[in-house]
Amino acid sequence: MVKKELLLEGLDCANCALKIENKVKDIPGVKNAQLDFISQKLTLEIHDENEIDTIIDKTTKIAKSIESNISVRSNLEKETEEKEENKIKSILLASSILLFLLAYLLPVSDLFKNILFIVSYLFVGTEILLKAMKNILKGQIFDENFLMSIATVGAFLIGEFPEAASVMIFYQIGEFFQDMAIDKSRKSIKALMDIRPDYANLKINHEIKRVAPEEVKVGDLIIIKPGEKIPLDGIIIEGNSSLDTSALTGESLPREVKVNDEVLSGSINQEGLLTVKVTQLFAESTVSKILNLVQNASTKKAPTENFITKFAKYYTPVIVAIAALLAVIPPLFIPGASFSNWIYRALIFLVISCPCALVISIPLGFFGGIGRASKEGILIKGSNYLEALHNAHTIIFDKTGTLTKGIFKVTEIQTRGNLSKEQLLEYAALAESFSNHPIALSIIQAYGKEIDKSRIKQVDEISGYGLKVIIDDNELLLGNEKLMAKHNIKVDSNNTGTLVYIALNGNYEGKIVISDEIKEDSPAAIEKLKALGIKKTIMLTGDNHSTAEIIARELKIDEFYSQLLPQDKLEKLEELLKEKGAKEKLVFVGDGINDAPVLARADIGISMGTLGSDAAIEASDIVLMTDEPSKIATAIRIAKKTQCIVWENIIFALGVKCFVLVLGALGIASMWAAVFADVGVALIAILNAIRILNTKKIYN
Repeated sequence: MVKKELLLEGLDCANCALKIENKVKDIPGVKNAQLDFISQKLTLEIHDENEIDTIIDKTTKIAKSIESNISVRSNLEKETEEKEENKIKSILLASSILLFLLAYLLPVSDLFKNILFIVSYLFVGTEILLKAMKNILKGQIFDENFLMSIATVGAFLIGEFPEAASVMIFYQIGEFFQDMAIDKSRKSIKALMDIRPDYANLKINHEIKRVAPEEVKVGDLIIIKPGEKIPLDGIIIEGNSSLDTSALTGESLPREVKVNDEVLSGSINQEGLLTVKVTQLFAESTVSKILNLVQNASTKKAPTENFITKFAKYYTPVIVAIAALLAVIPPLFIPGASFSNWIYRALIFLVISCPCALVISIPLGFFGGIGRASKEGILIKGSNYLEALHNAHTIIFDKTGTLTKGIFKVTEIQTRGNLSKEQLLEYAALAESFSNHPIALSIIQAYGKEIDKSRIKQVDEISGYGLKVIIDDNELLLGNEKLMAKHNIKVDSNNTGTLVYIALNGNYEGKIVISDEIKEDSPAAIEKLKALGIKKTIMLTGDNHSTAEIIARELKIDEFYSQLLPQDKLEKLEELLKEKGAKEKLVFVGDGINDAPVLARADIGISMGTLGSDAAIEASDIVLMTDEPSKIATAIRIAKKTQCIVWENIIFALGVKCFVLVLGALGIASMWAAVFADVGVALIAILNAIRILNTKKIYN
């Protein structure tokens, strides 16, 4: 199976986008098709690579049969052509407005005025009329082109020449600003993720060659100059600098880097010249993964989006039927009622009915929320997860690497014999100096001095127990409680964390307590989540009960479960899923490869993006690029803000439309009010939808 992406330039109708998507899905050889109205991107999943050209031809024909002005392309070129089209439209609109004003102001006969009104109308209305006729011939009747055509032509037939022309002009002005708003939102969202590097400076022997990032291989050397984006993930082998990682993590403070530090693609080199050894191909790099996640996020639609598209499908035909009855029945049964008056009311009724405000602004609202989250260093893989996050009830955390740093550190040294703390630590560091185990490294780091390995005469590793080492002709035992018991040495074991016991020449000298540090961000994360209304926080860990209890108590976590294997975590999650309510969502937050099954099974899986494993990131629905648990609270605030905006648009659009529909049926609303209820409401809803992109801070 292969994936192919096409750009449908000129796609401005959300209803049309849904029709195109459904018809393309029916093409033989197409496994799936997803059309994102916001980015105008159609993603095709094709069974056979040899059928790509045929399927693209069929897709183009389908798109053009539904929207004749659509241009199907495989890239984002042809900007000059678009500018030319916009220039022509602007000239026609300006000419139409001028002719309309002349018709009103010139002291000429009514016949000449009406001719000017008709010409003014044709300048801006011909495109709409042609689209409506083409769509009627295809059997696609109920869209905004049909509604505007029948309303304005009807106005001409009943003698309302000025109103017919003015309504079409006003409609096109509204469409012009609506297009501007949609274009602005698309550019704003793209600007948030404008991290794709254009080139890489490939070092070949002593020469530098500018190449596409896709051409660089693992192991190649690349040069990053000050001000340039890092094109691929790698390790610094020469130079030091500070990096702007805000596009990846949302953090404004620069990150200092030096030789042997890892750098991520998408960061911007601020100061020094860096030579980097590439560790990932471009397709597998951080920047590619982020772009892929964000660009494909809107293909996973939220339940609210799916409801609105279904609603719009039935809503417009029902309104057209009511309008037809409104035009015919009252004049037949109400004494003195004229057909022209009730036809005019029916035409107003038709113009009001277009559901564009809902169909456009709601997916735009969700995509704006996803774009805003990406700016904060939170990657949400679909609007369905963003909406689900709004209903988060229980949040379950893995411990190591999620709430804690996953880095061992000596936290306490206790002496019980003749050795001082410094001497105890020195003996332990000497014993562990040949080991690369994380516990050994934490002891060596805590010692922090140069180790004289010549003092060590013999090292015997006792598997599952610890070490027996001869230092300065003294026998040192270093290991767990079982090692001490094996040599009949009594110890005290009332501490939490990992305990390393030390005995010298058969005498117990003390112990070193090694713990995994809690992230500085974790206490604030739990506090913020509870402030947001999260009902229950739970920690799952493989650590012993006492260690887990101390961590849970310090972080004020509601419940914890310890000594769990990966399969035990999954079983516990299944139990918790059964306990929650139908609308309540359960969130699991983890970072390791052993968390992948639990991340996939939870209602919403959140993984750590910087330190997290690839398996965890793939299985999760949301990725935190900074590994900060407090970002979960930020994500929930964005979800709540997005949901609020979406429902504001639904209530506002339906409220205004229903109100003006009633006024139109009663003969109170004019055609101007009808156009406002269509285009004006859509424009306001779109501007409201993109508001979240411009909010400087997401408040509680």
